[in-house]
Amino acid sequence: MLRAILIVLALVAALPARAQTMVLEPTEITEWKAVYGEVETRDRVPARARIGGTVVTLTVTEGDRVEAGQEIARVEDDKLTFQLRAIDAQLNSLETQLETATTDLNRGEALRERGVITQQRLDQLRTQVDVLEGQIESTRAERRVIEQQVAEGAVLSPDAGVVLSVPISLGSVINPGETVAEIGGGGVFLRLSIPERHATALQEGGEIALGAGSGMEGTTGRLAKVYPQIEGGRVLADVEVEGLDGRFVGRRVPVRLPVGARAALLVPAGAVTRQAGLDFVTVRSPAGLVARTVVPGQLVRHDGAQWVEILSGLQVGDQVVTEND
Repeated sequence: MLRAILIVLALVAALPARAQTMVLEPTEITEWKAVYGEVETRDRVPARARIGGTVVTLTVTEGDRVEAGQEIARVEDDKLTFQLRAIDAQLNSLETQLETATTDLNRGEALRERGVITQQRLDQLRTQVDVLEGQIESTRAERRVIEQQVAEGAVLSPDAGVVLSVPISLGSVINPGETVAEIGGGGVFLRLSIPERHATALQEGGEIALGAGSGMEGTTGRLAKVYPQIEGGRVLADVEVEGLDGRFVGRRVPVRLPVGARAALLVPAGAVTRQAGLDFVTVRSPAGLVARTVVPGQLVRHDGAQWVEILSGLQVGDQVVTEND
């Protein structure tokens, strides 16, 4: 105790007569809660197969970058190939029949001019040609349908982004609508899962700070969306952070979340001195400048400067010496 008194007397004796002071008043500071957020892509879109069959080409794997409309796989169905061959054979037969019917029609028109055949027989020949032309056009339309199904064997990326998962392998047999790859696109954000007791403190547009160990200390984000449904006692929220590293989707990032506010006594960080394991703040009293022993709390950033919260040793109205002349 005697040593502490001697230290205080020495500090007071060393203080100059003139010093800048501030009147200590309660300051409202934000209460922060440390949570973890996960890096997520804005969009998760599956690239699906449009036809069933066997995967004969697979050009992507997890982590690959793709563009919208890029072919990432191809599915083939042997039955479509057989159908095309059958239609081609049918077309050849119909075209041969049409060629014969057209020859008969031309001959019939020449005979009709000489009165050898009746008009009824000529009309029958013309009808036969029209029927065969209609059958050929119908068969060609059917062939175009099969060709379109073959073309739909190409599995296209629905969006530009990164391939998150590929649940199939080369040679797999898949059904129409089955997922070939999952594409994450549209940029990245942080998704938070927060205890429901803090739900009322969350406001869209609020500032979120990235914590130590995130690699982006000092960076802030904006609370873009708070989901209304609570599941398992937790609330989901999305945070937009400029420059967020999106190489690893699902990576956990420490975040400091504002969950409330309270009044605290703050002094500039330079106003606190330490001697012999004790912390002192100089205050102006009617008797002159006095060095008081205080219990400091955490460092707080306020109005662009570093402040120290004083837990005990000072009270509202004290004139704290902030800078010596």
